[in-house]
Amino acid sequence: MKRGSLFGWLRVSLLLVLLAILALYALLSSPRNVDWDTAVRVRILPINADQLPQTGAYLAALQVSDFHDIEAFFIREGHKYRLALSPPVEVALAPAIDTPPPEVPDEPSILQSLWWAVKMRFWVWQHDSWSSEEADVRIFMSFYAPGNPLGLQHSLGLQKGMIGLVNGYASASHQSFNNFVAVHELLHTLGASDKYDMRTGKPLWPDGFADPVKSPLFPQQRAEVMGGRVQVTPGWSLLPPSLDHAVIGSATAIEIGWLSARRAPADP
Repeated sequence: MKRGSLFGWLRVSLLLVLLAILALYALLSSPRNVDWDTAVRVRILPINADQLPQTGAYLAALQVSDFHDIEAFFIREGHKYRLALSPPVEVALAPAIDTPPPEVPDEPSILQSLWWAVKMRFWVWQHDSWSSEEADVRIFMSFYAPGNPLGLQHSLGLQKGMIGLVNGYASASHQSFNNFVAVHELLHTLGASDKYDMRTGKPLWPDGFADPVKSPLFPQQRAEVMGGRVQVTPGWSLLPPSLDHAVIGSATAIEIGWLSARRAPADP
């Protein structure tokens, strides 16, 4: 085979592989429409991320009631926006799994991002084999022993595929905050955007503030769930301990379809 023909064949082969990856990604990543006529079914899939016995013991003792505050949060916030559905979200707990998801690449190229997305969808297909009712959103929650810095890794919510990857700690004292992170990523899968400064982590005014018209503005006492933090002073913000200290702001409500020009305004 001539050298020019070989390079031409390699280029065509590479293009075909790329097109196959794109086609598979599109097939596996089609976002679902959420119309809020029925409850969004959320499946929590715990992962023993550090493979420690104490983490495994915590996961074995988990019950669906440990995630009750997620449903309660959506009921409360849905009522505020006069959503004609209660509960808006129903949570189910699947058995724990031991295999971690594909590692998210740092600053990936387009091709690396596509390849990770394909691997992630394949991993979900392999490990979400629970025979219970079908889920609209899957939240894979990786648990680590308290004190392990990996428990603070950045979590991720994907609207295409409606998958959330959450990192947290295997401790009852941390579960309320684990659930706050889970709701943040769940809302990403439903179309909500981040409302904080990516460099500093501080919530952005006005959309990232729970009470953007409060006077005086500081201290804020709650967190807008997509803003992520309670802004106590202009330079000091805190992570909320639980969903009791969080709200869904108007901008987020618009993004997920709870609020529009045709919908009545939220209760004060």
